Amino acid sequence: MEAIESAGAEARKVTSRGVEAPRRQPAAPPSSPPAPPSLLDRLATASSALPTLDAEAYEPCVVDLLFGLLCDVARRRQPQVELALRGEPLPPDVPRAVWRRSLQAQGIWFQLLSVAEQSTAMRRRREIEIESGYARLTASFSRVVADAAAAGVPADEVRAVLQHLKIRPVITAHPTEAKRVTVLEIHRRIYRKLMDLESPRWTPRERRKLVGQLANEIELLWMSGELRREKPTVAQEVAWGLHFFGETLFEAVPLLFERLEDALHQFYPGEHFEMPRFFQFGSWIGGDRDGNPFVNNDVTRATLYDNRLACLKRYRQQLLDLAQTLSITAEALPVPEAFGAELARVLEQSGDGPAIATRNPGEVFRQYLTCMLRKLDATLADAQRRGAGTPIPGGYASADELAAELRAMELALLATGSDTLAGSYVRPLRHEVETFRFSTVQLDLRENSTVINKTLLALWRARAKPGSEPPDLQSEAWKAWLVSELARPLGPGEAGAALPESLADVEAETVQIFRMVRAMREQVDRNAFGAFILSMTHHATDVLGVYLLAKQAGLFSDAAGVESCTLPVVPLLETIDDLRRAPEILRELLAVPMVKRSIRAQGGVLEVMIGYSDSNKDGGFFASNWELSKAQTKIARVGRELGITISFFHGRGGSVSRGGVPAGRAIAALPAGSVNGRFRVTEQGEVVSYKYANRGTAQYHVELLASSVLEHTFKSEREDELQPRGEFDDAMEALAGASRAAYVKLVDQPELIAYFQAASPLEELSMLNMGSRPARRFGARSLEDLRAIPWVFAWSQNRHALTGWYGVGSAISSFLAVRQERGLDLLRRMFNESRLFRLIVDEVEKTLAQVDLDIARDYASLVPDARLRETIFTQIEAEYRLTTAMVLKVSGGSAVAERFPQFCERLARRLPAINLVSRQQIELLRLYRAASADQERRSYLVPLLLSINCIASGFGATG
Repeated sequence: MEAIESAGAEARKVTSRGVEAPRRQPAAPPSSPPAPPSLLDRLATASSALPTLDAEAYEPCVVDLLFGLLCDVARRRQPQVELALRGEPLPPDVPRAVWRRSLQAQGIWFQLLSVAEQSTAMRRRREIEIESGYARLTASFSRVVADAAAAGVPADEVRAVLQHLKIRPVITAHPTEAKRVTVLEIHRRIYRKLMDLESPRWTPRERRKLVGQLANEIELLWMSGELRREKPTVAQEVAWGLHFFGETLFEAVPLLFERLEDALHQFYPGEHFEMPRFFQFGSWIGGDRDGNPFVNNDVTRATLYDNRLACLKRYRQQLLDLAQTLSITAEALPVPEAFGAELARVLEQSGDGPAIATRNPGEVFRQYLTCMLRKLDATLADAQRRGAGTPIPGGYASADELAAELRAMELALLATGSDTLAGSYVRPLRHEVETFRFSTVQLDLRENSTVINKTLLALWRARAKPGSEPPDLQSEAWKAWLVSELARPLGPGEAGAALPESLADVEAETVQIFRMVRAMREQVDRNAFGAFILSMTHHATDVLGVYLLAKQAGLFSDAAGVESCTLPVVPLLETIDDLRRAPEILRELLAVPMVKRSIRAQGGVLEVMIGYSDSNKDGGFFASNWELSKAQTKIARVGRELGITISFFHGRGGSVSRGGVPAGRAIAALPAGSVNGRFRVTEQGEVVSYKYANRGTAQYHVELLASSVLEHTFKSEREDELQPRGEFDDAMEALAGASRAAYVKLVDQPELIAYFQAASPLEELSMLNMGSRPARRFGARSLEDLRAIPWVFAWSQNRHALTGWYGVGSAISSFLAVRQERGLDLLRRMFNESRLFRLIVDEVEKTLAQVDLDIARDYASLVPDARLRETIFTQIEAEYRLTTAMVLKVSGGSAVAERFPQFCERLARRLPAINLVSRQQIELLRLYRAASADQERRSYLVPLLLSINCIASGFGATG
């Protein structure tokens, strides 16, 4: 450990003249003393201590190791850059190329810190498991099942929960991921090299080579462009999403099922549990067209084919590996009669049975796998044609057929007593096929209610008498028209009929979405699509309109098109007003017989999506969290009253402001009875790479998500912390109201947008080319249509971070002004006994730690209007100081975030560099905006965008 720290300190050494770069020494004659070891040699020698360190000592040593290697690269490539790495400002006359490189180097350092922390977290989990057992891991199935058994939860109840368990994280391509796939791949290799260095088995020579390879990867980061030259296409975003499946997720999900099976067998011995494929992934990439003109039906079709090819290629490689592994002969292992008949069937079906049998004489499993590979090759070849031409015969009709053949092989091994071989080699692949099917993910489609309603109005006009005007969209007449059209049987050829020529391109494209669903289900997989998500659902009629478009496309289950819809339609409630109206919306919707029939036909579950981002933008952090919690309780109650199970889809983002809180705590704080084994959540931007880029972290996070859902289902209605308590609810209502009032008072000021645009890089974010989606939905320039992502992103860049705390101080202060000491006692009890209140306070406090008023004031100096600048910033500064004081009063702390030592330690590593980059960004914004010539502006643009990237990497979240 001391050697690593010494090497890290050596990497930081400078002289009064600047960086003390190592000099390459000429080969010394035999009589000369040996040359001093290089930094690389010292780090390699020092790394030999890593296997013996616990996680607490391991992290700083790995950090020093990576810092030393990065500094070594900087010294050799551009020595001045080490000044920036050490947190020192560059001289004002430094060339702009050095400025750009220093910003990139800081960004690389933040990325390396993140990799080091992921590695440390994995090491810490292993230490706990070694010392205390797997059941002590917070996120483990073993702990959850052990607790359930100890609490007396009967096996029948566990079976009932498993029967309905359904968990689906949904990967989205919101523009919050600044890292390219190339960079992600380098990060993964660095992570794996760190894991290799933990082993004590290496010789000094081998360890030196490993450290050298680690240095090479860091040098590749240095030389890889961090900024996208062009805005990514949707196809590139699809490839980005599929990257994680190939790296970790295809493997992680079968292991998840295995871990749950092991836990159930351990704590419920002698009981049998059916294990449904309860964990699947969804995706919005290529299907989310809400405000994204680059997603159209052609793009969605291409996405479905790409998704299909990804899993088929994976299965092919897995079958090849199985064929090499299962070299079992009939002489060594008698073949069960049933499998012999199955083998004869597939050999005959192949058309080349004798040749296959001759090539692998007696090796029955290899013969069987050869037939399977031929069928899969035909399926793969057909998929590569992307629907063009006549389908290639001889392939698999569906994923079910492939899974059934794997099951036949698994049963054959089990029948011969080869349980371990069946469980180790065949069953994981069967689980993969049953989970990922022939589509990898279930692709959701998303569109805004404005677009849906415009399309319906256009269809109404096209079919009405000339000069007729449609009813108002909020009128009873409009609802009556929708209901009557849904009840009317379609005439022959009406489903999928030619579109009226009067439809605009966007309207015609919207109608064709639903026709595409019908065609692509047949071509790709019956589960290729998840649901249709309706953004900005304000009324029940918005949802009925989607059902009508689905009906007219032939997506109803009977020939007449009047029975039930086969495509789930999910209302997305985003604003606080819509969340409050949710019970009314759902009652009105479920009063339509067709809707109820459709839900029952789809399994009896209505999914409702709730939005964390826009509700936060609408009412602030505290009010958003309370309104979301209330809405879930009320919606679930409506479902129970009407005999419909409600499942919630949580639209969370990466940052705290958009619901990005620790997954386990977030689920634990959900209202009692609101989960019931069903849980969907969006995984956005940098969250995806943080959770799923590395094998160990991916396995941990999928188990954390699934075990948290299982625990909430078992315990939530038995726990005091989640039971409704009148005095707590009244306090939350009062606090949320006061918090929202303070927040709205700020954001409703007409001049706030002018302040925000000037005092942050809001407009410059659009040039960062992080995602295909525009920053605004419909091209207007108001707060209402500004997406929540740039809203949050820009406030975090300018160090105000007000989307994660503003209004909380005013709320607590006004509450205490009325209730005084009794109120403080109540809030402190809530802090200790209410999971939701505690979660809000904790996350507010951590966000406050990231605010820097001095730097925020410097950003405010970019606002040219002094009166506006002082008016807005004075309010923000006062609320920040009030919130800090009030939160500490409730938590009993003496300093912000002192209750979170690991968080503080990691933030402290980053803040000096982030602060330096923030001040550089302020100057770059000033120069960029003041430049008159295009060429001069362009010269400032790249370092400005690098500074945005760098700060985002430093905080680990963007929007």
